[in-house]
Amino acid sequence: MIRALIADDEALAREGLRVMLADVEDVEIVGECADGAETISFIERVRPDLLFLDIQMPEGSGFDVLRAVGVDAVPAVIFVTAHDQHALEAFHVHAVDYLLKPVTGERFAVAMARARRLLGEGAEDDLRERIGAMLASLERTSRGLGRLTVRADGRTVLLRNEEIDRIEADGNYARVVVRGRAVLVRETLGDLEQQLDPARFIRVHRSTILNIDRVREIQPMFRGEHVVITTDGGRFPLSRKYRALLEARLGKRI
Repeated sequence: MIRALIADDEALAREGLRVMLADVEDVEIVGECADGAETISFIERVRPDLLFLDIQMPEGSGFDVLRAVGVDAVPAVIFVTAHDQHALEAFHVHAVDYLLKPVTGERFAVAMARARRLLGEGAEDDLRERIGAMLASLERTSRGLGRLTVRADGRTVLLRNEEIDRIEADGNYARVVVRGRAVLVRETLGDLEQQLDPARFIRVHRSTILNIDRVREIQPMFRGEHVVITTDGGRFPLSRKYRALLEARLGKRI
């Protein structure tokens, strides 16, 4: 049996995949996850054989999941996406399979046949090598964009990534701190996170995204908790949920 995990923040999308997989005799669904951090934890605990991975999820995108788990430890992956053109181009270049929403039965069958073949031939190492190359390609692309575009006070404002210190949730708004000056925008942290360079920014809490270049140190607190200290002296709690993401970015355990 192929042990499969469905990771998608949309309940209807998860249900659609669940219904399709119900007709596949050699697949067992071992879990469902609705965000990136939850998916990382599940993969590390359960080690599924096959992962249906949504690209755009809150609290860690599909690409963040791969980085945090580590290319050598990820299961076979079928990506799920609605419209991410840059990702589709990367999939074509690196021959990683994907499903475009809404998923059709015919396309699903093709992806499953390919995943079954890869698992049967023991070709996971080749797939992981391709995923690693894809992530490197996407990071080069995102670094080339280099800016965040937001609406503030009726204006469209372009903010260079390197100038952004952090982004914090503020009720129905988000506070983007640029060189110590706050810009209030009516967007969610999740929406802003999708525009940020994943090589430069890291989510440390459900309400905080930090520029990794502004992080000075990480201090242990009580009961396994940690606090992130930035170069301007700011102190921000590191949620256990996001600890794996930060450890993956730093390349070592905290």
